[in-house]
Amino acid sequence: MADTSTKLSAGIKQVLVPDIGDYKDVSIIEVMVKAGDTIRAEDNLVTLETDKAAMEVPSPYAGVIKEMKVKVGDKVSQGSLIMTLECADVSALSAPGVSGDASPHSKPQAAPAAPAVAAPVAAAVSAPVPGTVQAVLNGSDASLHSGAHASPAIRRFARELGVQVAQVKGSGEKGRVTKDDVQSFVKAALVQPRGATGGNGLQVLALPVVDFARFGAIETKPLSRIRKISGANLHRNWVTIPHITQFDEADITEMDAFRKELGVEYAKQNIRITPLAFLVKAVVVALQQFPEFNASLDAGGENLVFKQYFHIGVAVDTPDGLMVPVLRDADKKGVVQIARELGEISARAREKKITAAEMQGGCFSISSLGGIGGTAFTPIINAPELAILGVSRAIIKPMHRDDTFVARLMLPLSLSYDHRVIDGAAAARFIVFLSQVLADTRRLAL
Repeated sequence: MADTSTKLSAGIKQVLVPDIGDYKDVSIIEVMVKAGDTIRAEDNLVTLETDKAAMEVPSPYAGVIKEMKVKVGDKVSQGSLIMTLECADVSALSAPGVSGDASPHSKPQAAPAAPAVAAPVAAAVSAPVPGTVQAVLNGSDASLHSGAHASPAIRRFARELGVQVAQVKGSGEKGRVTKDDVQSFVKAALVQPRGATGGNGLQVLALPVVDFARFGAIETKPLSRIRKISGANLHRNWVTIPHITQFDEADITEMDAFRKELGVEYAKQNIRITPLAFLVKAVVVALQQFPEFNASLDAGGENLVFKQYFHIGVAVDTPDGLMVPVLRDADKKGVVQIARELGEISARAREKKITAAEMQGGCFSISSLGGIGGTAFTPIINAPELAILGVSRAIIKPMHRDDTFVARLMLPLSLSYDHRVIDGAAAARFIVFLSQVLADTRRLAL
């Protein structure tokens, strides 16, 4: 591909949708600029929303916008034209994602994707608000305030609450919708009686509005974008999926001894062999034995989609919140390769370098708190997956073996599963089988 930094000259340039993973026909939910605006490099242009997350597309360089080619509601894919821009900064033309008009044979490149998040972890900002609230927010009277005006920040705030701005009557100057208007709209929806929405939703009392400063000094900090998105997703999953959690312990005495031997052997290659690498491999063996755990309900909830691939999501604790990158084709990889890739994707997640594509396609998730502590917990299923494994800290316990007590390293396991699809007996068999695999690493070769 030709070097655009030398081929392109100052003039009208094209800004394209960057690499957004496997998504196609993604909705534009916000346009932050207009024709005639002067923008700087890295200024956000539009916000795209997939079924997993919302992402902002930044400008690769500075200039004056000549013409916008998209509007709110348009569907775009990688390479779609966002706008034309007059740029006099030739040094910036080497930035990917811009195609010039100097040569008809120049092939446009995609700009680097804006940091995308998804939590088990990653969910749409506009995840449905459960119960009577959602019924009101999605009512058929949207045309009542179809001409409502609001700033991008207020529109984003409304989306995070599941509110359509068109339904909110603005009290600001010239009828603009304010933050107070959105909050009042949600409060009114929360306290509506069940009958007002046909009785199909959950009836939830409004949270009390408390002035915490009355009781002492406070400090207010905004939630990170990851926590906002994952919070909505987790709430949806918790209230819409009937969770059951099965607990067990696995004797990993021999496995841990073998892991330490491997750790010494591969330390020279800077590969850290963690228990999580063995867990990923053991989970794949269990999924192969119990294929209903490697399935998902279809959109209509009438059929099970059985997956012939084994992509395992692994929860990563980052400074901004939990992220769940996906380790692909774990069935085709050994423990050492899995350990290497886990280290790489975890580092990229913490450095905010993980891509949207690396957060997609998971079949089953693992959330390990073993490095922190605890004895058990109830992990929330990462829909559309049907189960998730929680792992706590392994401890030495006296176990009865051959009429005597011996010290064994026991690993607590917590398996949450979707009871609409998986019965308790199947879940018990799964976790018992998983414990057997972890207790005898030879089973990983079967």
